[in-house]
Amino acid sequence: MTTNEPDPTQQNTEKIKEFLQTLLISSGLEVEFKILTRDGKVQTEARTSAQAPPQPSPEISVEFIGPDTSLLTARNGELLHAIEHLAAKLLRLEPDQHDRISFDAENFKALRNRELELIAQAGAERVRATHRPYAFPPMNSRERRLLHLALAAAGLPTASSSDGPRRFVVAYPEGEQPVEAPKAPSTHDRTRAIRNSFRRR
Repeated sequence: MTTNEPDPTQQNTEKIKEFLQTLLISSGLEVEFKILTRDGKVQTEARTSAQAPPQPSPEISVEFIGPDTSLLTARNGELLHAIEHLAAKLLRLEPDQHDRISFDAENFKALRNRELELIAQAGAERVRATHRPYAFPPMNSRERRLLHLALAAAGLPTASSSDGPRRFVVAYPEGEQPVEAPKAPSTHDRTRAIRNSFRRR
C-alpha cells in the first residue's frame, strides 16, 4: 500500500499564498500577485493571463502587478526584497537557499540584474586601470552574490565587508589576496563581554 507524500513545493506555495493575502489586506497595497512553480504551472493566478517566470531557476516565483507596484520597486526594490525576505523566513530557508524563491514586479529584477552586470563591468575596468581595490555601494545579499559571480567571471577576486544593510563587495586586482573584514560582534557577544568585565572586578 502506497501513501501519497505531500508535495513540499505545493505546501510552500500555499504558505506564500496565505502570507501574501494577509500582507496585502493589512497593508492596503493595491497589487495583485500570481505564483508559479519551476515547471511554469500557475498555482495562484490574478486577473491577468499566466506567464512563465522570467528566471526558471527558482522553485517558486511570485509576480506582482497593479497600481502600487512602483512602491515595491522604489529605492532599489527595498520593499520587494523585504517581502521576499519575510517569505524566505516563513519557509525557514537558510540564507544560501533564498534563491529557491523569487519575487518580482514589472520585470524589476531582470532590469536590475542587467544594471548589476554593467556596474560589475565598470568596477572591473576601474580595478584594472588603477591596480587598486574598488568598493561597490552597499547591497542586499542577493545582489552581492550576483556581483561576486560577475567579478569572478571577469577574473577578479572579491570579498564582502561591513555588516547588515551596510555590507558591500570589494573587488581586488588579479593575484591580490582579498581581505575579509571581521564582522562586528553580535548583541549576544557584547552582552557577554560586558558581564565578564563586571565579573573580573
